Amino acid sequence: MENNKDIFAKETLQRDDEYEISIRPSLLDQLIGQDDIKKELNIFITASKKRNESLDHVLFYGPPGLGKTTLAHIISKEMDSGIKVSNGSSLTRPGDLAAILSTLNPGDVFFIDEIHRMNIVVQEVLYSAMEDYSISLVIGKGVEARTLTIDLPPFTLIGATTDAGLLSAPLRDRFGILFKMNYYTPDDILKILFRTSEVLNFPIELKAAYEISLRSRGTPRIANRLYRRVRDYAMYNGKTIIDLDSTKQAMDFLQIDELGLDETDRLILKTMILRYEGKPVSMNSVATAIGESPENVIDVYEPYLVQIGLINRTPKGRVATKKAYEHLNLSKEQ
Repeated sequence: MENNKDIFAKETLQRDDEYEISIRPSLLDQLIGQDDIKKELNIFITASKKRNESLDHVLFYGPPGLGKTTLAHIISKEMDSGIKVSNGSSLTRPGDLAAILSTLNPGDVFFIDEIHRMNIVVQEVLYSAMEDYSISLVIGKGVEARTLTIDLPPFTLIGATTDAGLLSAPLRDRFGILFKMNYYTPDDILKILFRTSEVLNFPIELKAAYEISLRSRGTPRIANRLYRRVRDYAMYNGKTIIDLDSTKQAMDFLQIDELGLDETDRLILKTMILRYEGKPVSMNSVATAIGESPENVIDVYEPYLVQIGLINRTPKGRVATKKAYEHLNLSKEQ
């Protein structure tokens, strides 16, 4: 067998997005985990349908990969409505927003991922759309400028962000329903993995699924990605089931340790400990030192490292904990 990671991943990485869509649950009762959110959403959706009204605007916030996009599609399905999807970073002008809003039908869902990345001018146009179901655009310049008002049908805006505090207060206050997405328990991840194995028609042993669940950072997206990589590894070795040996070998191959940390996680911790000598440091500085974007480090890596107790947030900056030193087999004297 060629021991080459690029060859190993060549035919699988490009299919990740396609797989995510194929294994995504479409109804609330199919969604595993986030039980409190499901209960509340079921009440709000049922009441809205009885009143024959669109659901109030919803904001989901929390680390990436916890199901914010999935829940937006589930709400659309449960409300028997259409859905339009966009990203906050792509809505740079009021006209970009108006182009989508003007195509909505009554009761439709408009989902904006990374809504905190919207241009502030676009956010201000969104205020009236959310409250009054109308938008006003200024057409032309100077003395020829005029205001065009467009009436909109009732719709549900669903926003997703890693941190609700990143939104401007006026925008955040216009959401009637706010949900914080939490990391999933190992048992919930276990159930998700077995569901994925059924959908993709490749069985997995209980011990193997548990091993993956422990390394999935409490995140379904990561769990499903690891499942596919371990499945590929098992198939490459001629197996028809994912067993514990294949799982451990694949995790070693992918350099994902027992806490679910990958090379970047460990590099972050080592940079904090060795380069900055364990002193408080900003994540922006750490990101620059390792060649990653600050947004990626802060949104994707830091929350989990804080959650499992490897990093502490202090008024002076971030510091690696004793647990981090022990996990990396480093001493504070190094």
